[in-house]
Amino acid sequence: MRIKKNDNVIVVAGNDKNKTGKVLKVFPKVNRLIIEGINIRKRHTKPSQKSQQGGIVEKEAPIHVSNVMIVDPKTNAATRIGSKIIIDDKTGKKKIARVSKSSGEML
Repeated sequence: MRIKKNDNVIVVAGNDKNKTGKVLKVFPKVNRLIIEGINIRKRHTKPSQKSQQGGIVEKEAPIHVSNVMIVDPKTNAATRIGSKIIIDDKTGKKKIARVSKSSGEML
């Protein structure tokens, strides 16, 4: 999975199409993400020790990775992600960087 926590993404399919948000949590085994302010679901809760009040709580539900794309930092549009090998001059070690396919900007 190429999307990581704190990435800015845009929803390309579903009820929240064209909305953007920040990735809060990633579930790589099931290919799902939780995005801030996207896919809000209502949960009815009883009063308990944890929540004295109870009532209706709104929270984000996971969304499938195929329904989102990374936002390009340069153009603020949806883009695909590629990878590029960068060699560090000081240490000589190779690093893999994520790169936007449309603008070539590093993520």
